[in-house]
Order: sequence, then structure tokens, then C-alpha cells
Amino acid sequence: MTELGPNTWPPAPLETERLVLRGSEARDRAAFVELFASPEVGTYTGGSRPRDELEKAVPEVPGQRPGLFVVELDGAMIGMITLDRRGADRPGHVRPEGGEAELGYLFLPEAWGRGYAAEACAAALGWFTGTLPGEPVVLSTQVANERAMRLAAKLGFTEVERFEEYGAEQWFGVLAPNPAPSTGPASDTDTDTDTASASG
Repeated sequence: MTELGPNTWPPAPLETERLVLRGSEARDRAAFVELFASPEVGTYTGGSRPRDELEKAVPEVPGQRPGLFVVELDGAMIGMITLDRRGADRPGHVRPEGGEAELGYLFLPEAWGRGYAAEACAAALGWFTGTLPGEPVVLSTQVANERAMRLAAKLGFTEVERFEEYGAEQWFGVLAPNPAPSTGPASDTDTDTDTASASG
């Protein structure tokens, strides 16, 4: 996010039934490296990066920027949520000038399949819509990533269009007005994916 109005970053930690969303800290560095080095995480997000390259490139306190929440479970980082401005030069917009807030998320594979992505995204969206009411929020993911598309629907996103980007068909949606996503834990049968990004 390049504009958070009068709000400073990070906000006070957001707490859900099982998770804490907060700004990044030095203790999160190893988890950031794991996220971006994981082949599983990279499946729909443009691929993983070499671990040795990440060890050199990732700063001591990674992810220190407006719009990035670390997702913590029992004191340890399991993923991240991002709210970034969508570039006007990219396909997929709901306003002519672009710059909509775009939701993205990545979770470590060991945290998949437990509904953490839905719980954390709902909390981040609740914070955003309370902080900047009336601002559109969009999401883009590969059509092939069926679980991410199901999660988008669960969170209240509706399809706007589909287009080709990064060599794959992309699904693009906008958050419906007054969504009421669940912030509680998912059932044992919840298989929402835990990776979605406009980069893949």
C-alpha cells in the first residue's frame, strides 16, 4: 500500500480466533526465506527462488512495508498477507486509473488445508475496509488454481474478467460490497489453497 491515509504502519496486531496478523520482525526472516524457496508455494506464483540467493538477498527484517502483514500461529510465522496497489499498466482493473488495493497471500505448506488463509484474509480485509471505506479491493489468481478461486468466492470476491498474463489464464475479481466472510476456523474438510498472487 502506498497510501494508508492518516494511518501509520504497522497497525496494532489483528487477532482472530487462532491467528495474529502483525508487522514483520527479525525473527520472521527464516520463514520468509522458506516461503520464497518453496517449490510448492511457487507453483502458481511464478516459481521458487534459489535458497542461497534468498539468504543473501532477504534483509535482516524482511517485509517491512505498508500493506504487509505477517500471519503468526502460536508465536511463529506461517504466512503473509499483502495489500498492494495494482499497477495501472497491468490488465485487470475496476476503475480507469487503476491503483486498486490488491489482496495477496502466501502460506508455508505445513500450514495448508486448515483454513488459515481464509481466517487471515478475512481479518486483513476487515481491517482494510474499516481503514479505507469505499476503496475497492481486487484479487487475481491463475484459473488453474481452483482452490484459490474457491477461497476468493468464500471471501466475497466476484469475477470481473479473465485474461492472459504471465503465460497463464488469470481470474480477476473484486470484493463485493459489505462482504460477511467467516473469521472462525474452517472445518476439517476445508481445502482452501494458501497461495494466491497476481504474479502467477
